[in-house]
Amino acid sequence: MNKVDYDRALYYTHRSEWDNLLILMVRTKDQFLSKKIEQFLHAYHFEHDYSVLEKKLYALLRYIDHANEAAETDPNEIPMYSLS
Repeated sequence: MNKVDYDRALYYTHRSEWDNLLILMVRTKDQFLSKKIEQFLHAYHFEHDYSVLEKKLYALLRYIDHANEAAETDPNEIPMYSLS
């Protein structure tokens, strides 16, 4: 998988660039990353319970960390599971 996608997701999340994060969600080939971004953005815009938003944010950040580690060990390996 393209490690740049994970770096971008982390950067956009850190900088609160939600429009760019949405574009990345659509363009990335990593469906797990796309789903984590979707869940986070949905919670950010529609959830009133902050603990749910926090949970979705941490799930996204954990997946980005996991995918970066997997990409470092074997650049041809595609992470086939997600952390929930």
